[in-house]
Amino acid sequence: MGRKRLVLLGPPGAGKGTQAKMIAVKTGLVHLSTGDILRDEVSRGSQLGQEAKQWMDRGDLVPDKLITDMIEGEISKADGFILDGFPRTITQAKALGEVTPVDIAINIVLSRDDVIKRLSSRRTCRDCGRICNSLFSPPQVDGRCDMCDGELSQRSDDHPGVIRKRFDVYTRQTAPLIDLYRRQGTLQEIDGNLPPEEVLERIMALLVNDCSENSY
Repeated sequence: MGRKRLVLLGPPGAGKGTQAKMIAVKTGLVHLSTGDILRDEVSRGSQLGQEAKQWMDRGDLVPDKLITDMIEGEISKADGFILDGFPRTITQAKALGEVTPVDIAINIVLSRDDVIKRLSSRRTCRDCGRICNSLFSPPQVDGRCDMCDGELSQRSDDHPGVIRKRFDVYTRQTAPLIDLYRRQGTLQEIDGNLPPEEVLERIMALLVNDCSENSY
């Protein structure tokens, strides 16, 4: 597809990671997930990873500059990319803009109530880590994983009260990026309540056409 530089935006539970993986398969673009990159740096014991681990061990957020430095290293190696989980703040977006332009920013729109309903229905297998959703993909046997028959449990951050806080943090820190990319003329919006396959289809159409007008 050439050197497309895509940023995926959207609240927790909007499906950014799922879409990014499918887009990468279809386009050959490199999927850059800040969570994956952070875990890799820490596991390798790199200098950036060691610095990040100090913040994580204290329960603090990893500073913008540290995250940006990690992303810059990955961007320099990629001929086109999909950013998932970055930028999260205006500061990070401005730092990204100094490294590379963004061709298109796609905001997957999902309301607060829909986020709470979607994430509070999510269950994770204690054994294999597989994730299912009791609303959209319920297990064949209640409380058991379809893959390995392990016990399904709810993550601590998937309880409704925690989800509300996560959504509020997103609104304060990340939602302003929507206005930033809209002013830059790179923003596109897609309804996150559509089936995942249709969301993917619309994203692919935007990438192929590289439209300049918003779509919803």
